[in-house]
Amino acid sequence: MNTSGATEIVKGLLRAAVKVLFALPDGLLRRIFGDPPPEASGLRPDSWAMARITAPAENRRSGYEPGEVRKETEFLASLVSREVPGVLVQDWLLEGDGRALDARLFTPASSPLAGPMLVHFHGGGWVQGSVESHSNACAMLAREAGLRVLSVDYRLAPEHPFPAQADDALLAWRSVMEDPARFGADPARVGVTGDSAGAQMAAVLCLDLKEAGEPQPACQLLVYPVTDCSGSFESRQTFARGYYLTRARMDWFEECFVPEGEARNPRVSPLFAEDLSGLAPANVSISIADPLRDEGVAYAEALAEAGVEVSTDWMPMIHAWFNLTASRSSRQGHAVLARRVNELLG
Repeated sequence: MNTSGATEIVKGLLRAAVKVLFALPDGLLRRIFGDPPPEASGLRPDSWAMARITAPAENRRSGYEPGEVRKETEFLASLVSREVPGVLVQDWLLEGDGRALDARLFTPASSPLAGPMLVHFHGGGWVQGSVESHSNACAMLAREAGLRVLSVDYRLAPEHPFPAQADDALLAWRSVMEDPARFGADPARVGVTGDSAGAQMAAVLCLDLKEAGEPQPACQLLVYPVTDCSGSFESRQTFARGYYLTRARMDWFEECFVPEGEARNPRVSPLFAEDLSGLAPANVSISIADPLRDEGVAYAEALAEAGVEVSTDWMPMIHAWFNLTASRSSRQGHAVLARRVNELLG
């Protein structure tokens, strides 16, 4: 057997093992993995199992190389997500400023001819992740919420450092809003969403549109957003190791993405924007065992103080649950997102 064939067998076995793991009842998961420590009290058993399984590999890492990290991310995404039936998938190009971005549209098969849509930016620390890695998660959100989701591939750091990602988000949004009907979207009900670094991009997009005097999205759905790259919140230390996303990896992401001296630039850290008033109605999803927990709370509070309509959901999960669609907790989380976005978009 050649190396390629052996690799595929190993991948198949790992996928089967993950499927079995996530199918185990909560009681058995607790017996195998124990209860989470006090700082992560309330964490769902399957989320805690995922944290325990990935912790040794994450904590041993001492160096990162973008190409290798991206390959690992794509492979891990294929292990922990599952295909979603009943969703139509179509690839698109979004054009503007003399360039084009790849995008993928997810439409529920039962969707009406015109309806609401979310423009999605994937997570991955601005360095990794893709439309492909988040394909199943976007399909699940589309099906659960009964709306279209347009996932956008943007330029990645460090090859394309800040502000390439924010500029791409603006390009994508403007391209969509030139003619939303071509995606089957109701122009009055197009929102923006993202997870982690992608949620930071969604938040920054709303700020950029305000600065440019352009209409706001119908809503912003922020899933465990990065809002403060200065690293001033305690949760970055509390959950620095052992919960999938480590402080070491976040530091590397920000080294690749954030220019020196720009950590408090609002296009890097939206929490430092001087005026958050007038932004799109928001929902912020916060994971209870996540280095980004506290800055997500702070951003939701800052939006509310500025008079923005905002709701907050505490999810009993680790970072990256949006993508862990093979797990029960992720599917429950998607159901919560679906309810929230339908409340926001009517």
